[in-house]
Amino acid sequence: MTFGTTWNNLLENVEELPSDATLVTPLSRKAFGVTDVQEPRILIEYRDDDETIPLQRDQFETLYRRIQDAHGEFDLGRLPPDAEPYATVISLHPRFEVDDRAGTLKESDQSTGSPLVEAQGDTDDEDTEREEPDVDVYADALLLIDALERHDVTTLEDVETPALVNLYTLLSDVQRNANDLRQDVRAVLLDRLHHDQPVSGQFGSVQRTSRRNRSLKDDEVVLNAFESAGIERERLTTVDSSKVDEALNVTELSESDVYEIEESEYVRKADVDEDEKETRLQGLKDRLAETEGEEADELREEIEELEGRIEELTEFRSGRSFHTSAGGQ
Repeated sequence: MTFGTTWNNLLENVEELPSDATLVTPLSRKAFGVTDVQEPRILIEYRDDDETIPLQRDQFETLYRRIQDAHGEFDLGRLPPDAEPYATVISLHPRFEVDDRAGTLKESDQSTGSPLVEAQGDTDDEDTEREEPDVDVYADALLLIDALERHDVTTLEDVETPALVNLYTLLSDVQRNANDLRQDVRAVLLDRLHHDQPVSGQFGSVQRTSRRNRSLKDDEVVLNAFESAGIERERLTTVDSSKVDEALNVTELSESDVYEIEESEYVRKADVDEDEKETRLQGLKDRLAETEGEEADELREEIEELEGRIEELTEFRSGRSFHTSAGGQ
């Protein structure tokens, strides 16, 4: 099949998209929409930007050739930074698909469709009924928010001791449970991130990276290896703290004679009254459920205003600029 035929089929598929369809770039996960379909190009616009970007026909043909040169499986990591939308759009063609896990753009006779397209209406929060999540950090966060609203934490010296104890306990629980959930989220994300490229969401971006940890092999293996390389064993011998403690027990030396000792004090959570937390949490839920009338309307307005401010403050902008060809294309 020639590219001309492929291009015409692609244009037909793009034109059939719902007007509110959101497309997502395969690596950075940036959302965009198609604004117009023309014979020599497809016009798109990122959701966080109002600049129209033309995706040119000849660039689609170049990508098409590269997929063929790669025997039908093109590595997305080879895409230039601003070329990700081309991969998303070409995956709308029935013969091409993006494999998120493998990080490839493949040509196949059995394409399952693009995983990078979703109808905007499907993600509308107003049409989605929210349910209370069954995770510990959610309940502890609600209790912490209630405690923060009851006390002025900007002047902790003026807060009474029982209130400080409550705050410390809840902060500790939120930290622990949030970290547990963070690790679960990280495990899933690792399967979805490729090529060390940042992936963006509404509140920030993440990037896959690697960490190198080292631990010495058995002492004898290490010593023999260096000895064979001309390094005497005595030069690698170090003081073993466990042996030092054994020696202290059979001598008159004090601990301070051989250790640099620095003491610090800290607060440790000793106990948590789970029953009291559950009672307080249920009271908060009941109060929210019973909120009606003007009070409920005011609460909703405050929430919507806060969400709007958060969205403005956390909106991600890459700062890059697009250059169009001569003639306004």
